[in-house]
Amino acid sequence: MDILLISPCLRANNISSKKVIVSITMSKISETLSSNYEKLLALTKEVIVLQSASSIIYWDMETKMPPKGVNLRSQQLAALSKIIHRLSTKPEIGNYLSNIEKNPDYENMNQLQKRNVYLIRKYYDEQTKLPEKLVAETAKQEAITINVWKKAKAAKDFLLFKPELEKMLNLKRQAADILMEVKGTKTPYDALIDIFEPKMTADSISRVFAGLRDGLMVILQKCLDSANQPDSKALKRKIPLESQRRISNEIAKFIGYDVESPKAGGRIDETEHPFTTGYYDDVRITTHYYENDMASSLFSVLHEAGHAIYDQNLKQEWMYQPIGGHTSLGFHESQSRFIENIIGRSREFWTHFFPILNKLTNNSFADLTLDAFVRAINHVRPSKIRIEADEVTYCLHVIIRFEIEQDLIPGKISLMDLPQMWNQKYKKYLGVDIENDSEGVMQDTHWAGGMFGYFPTYALGNIISGQLLRTMENSISDWKEQLAGGEFINIKKWLVQNVHQRGDLYDPAVLIKKITGEGMNVKPYLEYLDAKFSWVYGY
Repeated sequence: MDILLISPCLRANNISSKKVIVSITMSKISETLSSNYEKLLALTKEVIVLQSASSIIYWDMETKMPPKGVNLRSQQLAALSKIIHRLSTKPEIGNYLSNIEKNPDYENMNQLQKRNVYLIRKYYDEQTKLPEKLVAETAKQEAITINVWKKAKAAKDFLLFKPELEKMLNLKRQAADILMEVKGTKTPYDALIDIFEPKMTADSISRVFAGLRDGLMVILQKCLDSANQPDSKALKRKIPLESQRRISNEIAKFIGYDVESPKAGGRIDETEHPFTTGYYDDVRITTHYYENDMASSLFSVLHEAGHAIYDQNLKQEWMYQPIGGHTSLGFHESQSRFIENIIGRSREFWTHFFPILNKLTNNSFADLTLDAFVRAINHVRPSKIRIEADEVTYCLHVIIRFEIEQDLIPGKISLMDLPQMWNQKYKKYLGVDIENDSEGVMQDTHWAGGMFGYFPTYALGNIISGQLLRTMENSISDWKEQLAGGEFINIKKWLVQNVHQRGDLYDPAVLIKKITGEGMNVKPYLEYLDAKFSWVYGY
C-alpha cells in the first residue's frame, strides 16, 4: 500500500516533476518581467508534460507490459529521461530566472509568482548539477533493477537481486554527493531526504521518531497484555477475486475516486506492489488481490485512493505550475493514511459499509457482528510485512528502514550485511523472526527503484494525519455521525480546502503550522491511537 511510485507519488524522479507551470495574471510588474515570467512558465510546462508521460510509461511497465519488453522499456525510459533533463537544464531557463530575480520590479510580484520562481530555481539548480549520463543511467537501471527484484523476490534469492541493487545504490550515491552541495545539506542522505521531504534532515526526523517510537511501544504493550484479543482469523475467508474487484470499485466510489463513469480520471489495476501515479486528470492506482486475504486489497485501495484524490483535487488553475504540485511526500502519505486508517478502519465507516461488503461477498461475513469485524480489522500484532502491518506497529517498520538507510547511504554497512541487519532489527523492534529475504529485505520495491530517503515519509504522514484529525474535529464535530450515515463529502471537502488546494504554496513545516497552528507534533497521533485501541482491546 504505497504511493509510491507516484508522479507526484510519486516516483522519485517524477516527484520532482511537480515543477509544473502555466501562466498567472501579472500585476504591478514591468512588461519585461512579465514576458520573462511567461516564457519561463512555457518552457517548464514542456518538461512537465513529458514527465507526466514518463509516469504513464512506468505504469504500463508495471501493469500491462509483456515480460520480454523490459530491455526495450529500460532504453525508452533512459531516452525520455535525457530529453526531460535537457529541457529542464536549457540555458534559457537560467537566463529567464536571472532576469526575473534581478529585475527591480521583482518585489512587486505576488506570493504565488514568487513561490513559482523559487521552486523553478531550486529544481533548475539541482538538475543542472546532475550529469545527463547519470540521469539516463539511473532511469535505465531503475527498470532493470525492478524487473530483477520481482524475479528475486519470487525466488527468495537476495543474491540474485544484489548486483543490480548495488548498481542502483551507487548511482544514487553519486547523485546524493552532487545534490548535497547544491541543496546545502550536511550529508548525502539529507540530500536524498530533501527530494521527498523538503528541508527535513535525518537528525530532525530522528528526534521526531524517538518520541513516536516510545509512545508506540507503550500502546503496543497495552494491546499485547490485554485479555480481550480480537479474532483476526475471522477475516480469513475465501473471497473470489471478481468480488474483491467490485469491492474496490465501491470503495473508490465512496471516497470520490471515479474509475467507472465516462468522465473518469482514475483506474484500478493489479501489480506486485501497490502504487499510485499520474497527474491531475489521469491518476491511476494499483492493488494486489489475494483470494484468502480480502483485507489486503481492501485497505490497499483505500490507501492508494487517498493518494489519488489528493492529486485530483489540486487547484485546476494551478495545473502546470510548481505551486500546483504537492508540498511533500509526508503530506501525501498523510492523505493516504488518513483515508486508509482514520476513515477506513473506523467503526463509523463500517457501520455504513459492512452491509455493502456482505452484499458484494454473498454474505460471507454475515456471521460476524459489526464490532467483531471492526475489532478484527484493527487487530494489533507484530508482523513481518510493512504493508500488512496494523496502525500501532506500522511506524516501527518505517523506523527500521530509516535506521538502515542512515548506515547504508554513507557505506557504514555493505549490501551483503543488509539482510542480517534487517533481520536483527525486526527481532529487536517487533520480536519476529524473518525466515527468508522475500518477507524481509526484499519485501518493498522502493530500493529497487532508487527511492532512498522515501521511507521516513510514511511515518511522518501518520503523524500529520493525527494533527489533521484533531484540527478537523474542531470544524466538523459530528464527522463520525456523518460517516456512519454514509456521508464522506464534508470530510473530503475539509481535506481538499485545507491540504489539497494549498498545493506546494508552502514548505511542509510552514503548511502544517498554517493548518493546525503548531509544528510537527506526535502527541495527537498517539492520542488518537490510544483512544481507538483502548476501545478495541478494552484496556
